[in-house]
Parts: sequence; C-alpha cells; structure tokens
Amino acid sequence: MANNGTVLVRQIVAMMFFRLLLNTGRRFIYPFAPAIGRSLDVPLAAMTSIIAVCQATALAGFFSGPLADRLGYRRVMRAGLAMLAVGMLLCGLVPGYWPVFVGLVVASFGKTVFDPAIQAFIGRHVPYARRGRVIGAVETAWAGSTLIGIPAIGLIIDNIGLHGAFLLLAFLGGLGWLAIGQVIPADEPQPAATRRINIFAALPQLLRVRPAAGMLGFGFWISIANDSLFVVYGVWFEQAFLVSIATLGFSTVAIGAAEFLGESSTAIFADRLGLKRATILGLFLAILAYLLLPFIGRTLPLAMIGMFCVFLAFEFTIVTSFSLSTELMPKARATMMAGFYATSGIGRMIGVLVGGSLWQLGGIAAVSWTAAGLTGIGLLSLVWGLHGWSPMKNSPEDEA
Repeated sequence: MANNGTVLVRQIVAMMFFRLLLNTGRRFIYPFAPAIGRSLDVPLAAMTSIIAVCQATALAGFFSGPLADRLGYRRVMRAGLAMLAVGMLLCGLVPGYWPVFVGLVVASFGKTVFDPAIQAFIGRHVPYARRGRVIGAVETAWAGSTLIGIPAIGLIIDNIGLHGAFLLLAFLGGLGWLAIGQVIPADEPQPAATRRINIFAALPQLLRVRPAAGMLGFGFWISIANDSLFVVYGVWFEQAFLVSIATLGFSTVAIGAAEFLGESSTAIFADRLGLKRATILGLFLAILAYLLLPFIGRTLPLAMIGMFCVFLAFEFTIVTSFSLSTELMPKARATMMAGFYATSGIGRMIGVLVGGSLWQLGGIAAVSWTAAGLTGIGLLSLVWGLHGWSPMKNSPEDEA
C-alpha cells in the first residue's frame, strides 16, 4: 500500500466513502429524531432511547477489535458494511418502532466493527511517518457526515420520504460491501501471538501495557469533557442569545466545519510536528479554548467562534491520537483501537449525563472550566503513558 501512490490514493478515497456512509448512518438520527418519531408515531423520548443504545454499541469494540486481529481487517470491514446495509434495509422495509430500533442499532454496530479495523489496516500498511496524513484524510468523513451526509439525507427525506432514505443507505452499504473487496487487499497471515488474543480479556490486556493504558485514560477523560459541553451548548445559545432553530442548525454546520478543519490539520501538520508532540499541543489548545469560552461568549457571534475553536482543537487532538494509537501495540492494532473507541464511548455517555448537572450548577462557566480540568487529567494520563515511549521502541508486552 505504501509503495504505490496511485493505489494508496484510490484506497483512501474508498475508505473515506465507506466511513462517510457509516458515519451518516450513525449521526443522521440526531437532527431528524423528531421527524422519525412522527413518522413512527412515537414520542421523542422513544427516539432518544434509540440514540442512547446506538451510542452504547461502542462497548462492543472490546470484542470486535480482537476479532479483527484474528480474522483479518478486510473481512471485519466487510462485516461492518453488511451490518449497515442490513440494518437500513430493515428500517426501510418494515415500518414500525421496533424494527427501526433494531435496524438502527444493527447499523451502529456496523460502525463499531468497522472503525477499529480500518484504523488498524492503515496502521499496518502506512509507514508511521505518513500515518497522520492518511488517517487525517480518512477521518474527514466524520465532518463530511455533518456537512454532506446529513444535509443530503434531509433532501432525500423531503423528496422521497424517510423509508426511501433508509433504502438508499442500504443500497449504498451493499455497494460498499461489494466494492471493498476490489480496493482493499486481503490480509496477510497473522502472527501466532495475535491469534491467541483472548477476546474476553482484551481490556485487562490493554491496561497492563503502560502506553495503551495511558491512551485509554486520555480518550476517556477528554471525551467526558467534550460531550459535557456538546450536550448543553444548544440550551446555552437558546437561553443566552434567544436563537431560532435555524440559527441553532447553522451552529451545527459551524461545528462540522471546525471538525473538518481539525481533521485536515492533522493530515497537513501532525506528521511534521510528530504525532506525540502534536497530540500534546492539541490538548493545550483545547484546555485554553475551554477556559476562555465563558469570557469570549458574550455575544452570539463570539460564542460561535469560541465553540468553533473548542471543536477545532478537540478534533485535531483526537484524530492525531488515532494515528498515534495505531503504533502502541503493533501486534494487536485493532484490539488497541477498539479499546480506545470503547473507553471514549463510555466517556461520551458520562459526559452527556454530567453536562446537564454542571449546567444547572453554574451555567456555561461550570461546564467549560470542568471540561478544561478533565482535559488536563487526560493530558496527564497521556504524558504518563507515553513517558519513555517511542515508535522505534515497542516492548514485548505490545504483542498482547
């Protein structure tokens, strides 16, 4: 992969397309939850239950990562796209709350299965010196789901209805399942040490390796911080600036633009700075953005600029850390990435729960400054885990 530039570009484009589909399948339910609820004749609370269960599927990464290391990355990636296709097909063909519930959860499992496998695949085939560039490019599909995927789904729903949108996503997922075999090479045989990975002991194995444990703690703490702010920024804008729904929607586009710029910055700058140094720099910028947000956010334009800076710093940090994580356990890359996604997912769920309480206690200042403190803990965890580590000096423990 690394020796053929044309093949690499084709594979990156294909991976971006696959990720765009899976990210859109996971994220489009957020803005369209009321519309989907009306279509199914259920209250909004029933739709938020689906969202919560979809988020909880990240915990399945503890099992999907070791499976990918055992079975092969391409095979598991195909399974993820198949789950997207089957889940959306169920939603489109069987209208009703429970079929849609099951279908969306199955599609979310597809993303949970796919993401660690694709990161591990890149980690194996792309040299460490170029990894930030490739992972940063592929991760732009996350922002792309906000800037392209979700608006496109909105147009489709408006013109051919919700079921048509489900069926189109199912068709594209099936197309991706067929295409992946043409652009992603088959996996090489795995070392015996990788095949012996104990699926049910994946997390304890990761916690015994200091760099991996430090990275898991980093992902956990910064995810609590970011989601505690994300869950309350809408009510902050509504109460402080009396914004309309349309303006609030525009702010979501601004966050998507910040995510895209952060991912692009990883692709452009992370390898030049060094992945470890770039991640630490991103954390310092995120802490600064959180601390300044209550002071900056006196007017709506300045508040949106402050949110833009927060999400730009966060996205640069998290995407750069993906590239770094792929080298911490070279013999079990998918296991490492799945553990990272899972612990970060737990952090996001906790962030959603504590964000509202922090808002009630002290408004945006309490939320932002707590987020800065939690990000600081994440920085300490990262520095502790990576003390003395370098990509050229992996210990035997890294073989899990």
